[in-house]
Amino acid sequence: MKAGIVGLPNVGKSTLFNCLSNAKAQSANFPFCTIEPNIGVVNVPDPRLEKLESLVNPERVVPATVEIVDIAGLVKGASKGEGLGNQFLGNIRETDAILHVLRCFDNDNIVHVDGSVDPIRDKETIDMELQLKDLESVEKKLEKVGRAARTGNKEAQKEAAVLEKAKSGLEAGISIRAIAFEQEDYLEYVKPLQLITDKPVLYVCNVEEASATTGNAYVERVREAVAGEKAEVLVLAVATEADINELDSYEERQLFLEDLGLEEPGSSKLIRAAYRLLNLQTYFTAGVKEVRAWTIHVGDTGPQAAGVIHTDFEKGFIRAEVIAYDDYVKYGSEAKVKEAGKMRVEGKDYVVHDGDVMHFRFNV
Repeated sequence: MKAGIVGLPNVGKSTLFNCLSNAKAQSANFPFCTIEPNIGVVNVPDPRLEKLESLVNPERVVPATVEIVDIAGLVKGASKGEGLGNQFLGNIRETDAILHVLRCFDNDNIVHVDGSVDPIRDKETIDMELQLKDLESVEKKLEKVGRAARTGNKEAQKEAAVLEKAKSGLEAGISIRAIAFEQEDYLEYVKPLQLITDKPVLYVCNVEEASATTGNAYVERVREAVAGEKAEVLVLAVATEADINELDSYEERQLFLEDLGLEEPGSSKLIRAAYRLLNLQTYFTAGVKEVRAWTIHVGDTGPQAAGVIHTDFEKGFIRAEVIAYDDYVKYGSEAKVKEAGKMRVEGKDYVVHDGDVMHFRFNV
């Protein structure tokens, strides 16, 4: 699952990416792995994994991960191929969620491409380019469906009406995720188009150090502007995060965070927020060989969760032996959980909960 960092040039995208890629604040069990120069697999910080490690004392620990893509800065006219427009839009189309970095700080030494700081204008610049690209996609589809609709095809007429609604919204500067479709219509006609402005968004407000805990007037304007969208807002002092990452020891980093009034690095909050944005959750397997966090979608069943380990587990699924994370911690070991009668046996219809510790029984 990929989350793409987007924004205008000089808003802090690359600094943020470098913070995530250099997450020294995480323990040695959570290494960062670079796949390509602009793509990184970043570990999801999860204290539950560390707790299970302390209880089980396994040979190794494997965290959940999110793939972060640093996408080239966007300029006006990208939808028509200006700058790195086509490359930018191609890269963003391949992601599952968007981390939209907005400059929410004043600094005369850092030049803004438009000459002044205005996060709402910046947001609208990128929104417009993405909306124009989606409009192009919707119009192409509408042209095709429209021909069938004109022959009296009822299904095509219904689809055309939904596409017209999408078209009107985009023309009015409204992103697809903010348009109220009937759920059935959305799933059948809109979602399959994989439109860029349908992707969930986390707005990352890049602030100066003094505003790291409280935000500022720019952040408040952003919150107001995105209130109608299905989107989250996160306040982050990106330059300060970069300074924290440069410190060698965990103790030094913790002191720096305490001085700022922060409990943990903002990069950790961002990674977890991206995980939520992608509608993901974690279950664990815990044994002496390995304690591991597995990534699944919210709502996945036992067999689907098993399939993440190996497709044979899903095909031959018999049952899952499940321990709630809190029970595992309370009793301290799998054996004691069993003694207390707190291990459950679940079948194929079981919907996995975040934090479940699971064993699968299967037969192929």
